Amino acid sequence: METTSPDRRHSAEPAIRVRGLARSFKTKTGAVQAVTGIDFDVYDGEIIGLLGPNGAGKTTTLRMIATLLAPSAGEATVAGADLRGAPRTVRSRIGYVPQGGSTSDTELVDDELILQARLFGLSKAEAVANAAELSKALEFDGMGRRRCGQLSGGQRRRVDIALGMIHRPFLIYLDEPTTGLDPQSRANLWEHIRRLRDEGTTVVLTTHYLEEADALCDRVLVMDHGGIVAEGTPDELKRRISGDVISLEIDNGSADLALEIAESVLTVRHRLNTGENGRAGMSLVHLTVDQGDEAVVPLLRALGENGITPGALTVKRPSLDDVFLTLTGRSLREGNQS
Repeated sequence: METTSPDRRHSAEPAIRVRGLARSFKTKTGAVQAVTGIDFDVYDGEIIGLLGPNGAGKTTTLRMIATLLAPSAGEATVAGADLRGAPRTVRSRIGYVPQGGSTSDTELVDDELILQARLFGLSKAEAVANAAELSKALEFDGMGRRRCGQLSGGQRRRVDIALGMIHRPFLIYLDEPTTGLDPQSRANLWEHIRRLRDEGTTVVLTTHYLEEADALCDRVLVMDHGGIVAEGTPDELKRRISGDVISLEIDNGSADLALEIAESVLTVRHRLNTGENGRAGMSLVHLTVDQGDEAVVPLLRALGENGITPGALTVKRPSLDDVFLTLTGRSLREGNQS
């Protein structure tokens, strides 16, 4: 086993440097470009989120920088090692927690942790000590002699993270870490992920939960159709849409007219008709304006004068979903309905 990561806390070099990374797959109908040639950097001590709908390329990207999937093109440096030239070194320096988990129903928690540590070259004493420390830190202390299949979803997900951390990497990848968890388990796991960051671990995670990216990530890479369409902190991304967002449910046949009427009485920064979305026969239209509360009365008056009555109306500050709408013309939530 090669040596573990050097201390890079004071290095100006990124923990991950990706340039032109791409991956295509052959299918019966031809080649599919899953990742289209992306560039990004990740720095020490960050929580970076790859945010996007199912099929956006998030997991493919994570699997490439974990050396589990060979890139079709491009290059990357991970934890100071070349992705293509030194894959064993990369693997020794990272932790990886797959979306589907990695525990066996029939194995004891402690046995899983100790075996994983031994596979990374730790001594038996080091493995036992690390397992005990992680069990306490991730709050499943006392469950070591239980079988993994007997754990709750939140407990089992924490064991998955411990498996990724057992060899003490400074860089860990989490693929959809909270999918399938109840809200309380999800919130608890968020706290554990923040604690990893606070203790100096660099975290890269994939998610399609808007609230997860907003609450957890220091920076977000928004992915769609295999590419990165935006990058920044959650607040920076939301500031790209100034003003408020008015969303109206309008009869399909009147949606385009409603947008024209809105622009005749308001100063509209951005407009979008997402088509049928929700109730049958109804379209959802979005208007970005300076003062949403002040705009509602003249908007409803003008619509009413033209015989249009919205089925529903909301006014809110921009969210990450509104950023995605502006960038792609569709809702991130809509893209995850599958």
